[in-house]
Amino acid sequence: MEKRTLGKTGMNVTVLGYGGAEIGFQDAAQATVTRLLNAALDAGLNVVDTAECYQASEELIGNAVSHRRAEFFLFTKTGHASGLPTPDWDPHTLAESIDRSLKRLRTDRVDLIQLHSCPEETLKQGAVVEVLQRARDAGKTRFIGYSGDSAAARYAVECGAFDTLQTSVSVADQWSIVNTIPLARAKGMGVIAKRPIANAAWKTGAKPSDSYHHTYWNRLLKLDYDFLKSGLEASVGTALRFTLFVPGVHTAIVGTRDPERWNKNAELLNAGPLPTAQFEAIRARWQAIAPADWLGEI
Repeated sequence: MEKRTLGKTGMNVTVLGYGGAEIGFQDAAQATVTRLLNAALDAGLNVVDTAECYQASEELIGNAVSHRRAEFFLFTKTGHASGLPTPDWDPHTLAESIDRSLKRLRTDRVDLIQLHSCPEETLKQGAVVEVLQRARDAGKTRFIGYSGDSAAARYAVECGAFDTLQTSVSVADQWSIVNTIPLARAKGMGVIAKRPIANAAWKTGAKPSDSYHHTYWNRLLKLDYDFLKSGLEASVGTALRFTLFVPGVHTAIVGTRDPERWNKNAELLNAGPLPTAQFEAIRARWQAIAPADWLGEI
């Protein structure tokens, strides 16, 4: 699988990474996660991304692949109290949750800790950024990043404190393509695409039962891309290739509970970049249809 250098971090990451939200929120069995992640590592994947608020995700990942820690880059996110007895974004809680994440992940250091959708006003106060910087200075993480969207993500890029930006970018979420990714690229930041296939909100042909996917479903109805009518595998492949070939994007994080899905996603990339005309047609459709309030989805 193709690898790209994640900006100024220098990490040589696979263009497809594994996202740990789904296994946490959908109560995946440990045996399933162990099989899934080990198969992905065997196939060449080298990025695993999770967060302290993804329920049991960190623990599942730690139990599954901590013995192979040297084979992959481990990213997590922090900021939400998630069971700790203090408010979100409290600096003491933030430091405590980082230590808790390391314990859950069964490691003494991650490669990247990211502030998780931290509000712009909290970012500007600086205390939360200082907690991450101290964690880096203490050797608990190699790099620090921001994960989020819209105005807060723009500020996170502009302030110069972070090594990476993780942000939503897909055929249904293109605000970042103009408003944050070019600036991050100019600053040498690594760019991690989240929700790169827009949660495949169109996959059943009906409005998803999970309200988390409704924004993308509603947007895609209005965008009415022709490629969404080409069958699920082909349309997912087009969507993923679109995201991965946005200039400045280094890796795309995709989650699944299905041990076979990883290989299918990897195979979709064998076709290489989208034809320039198709990429530009998707961008043009967005520019023609998307109103100004279609911001990046947190």
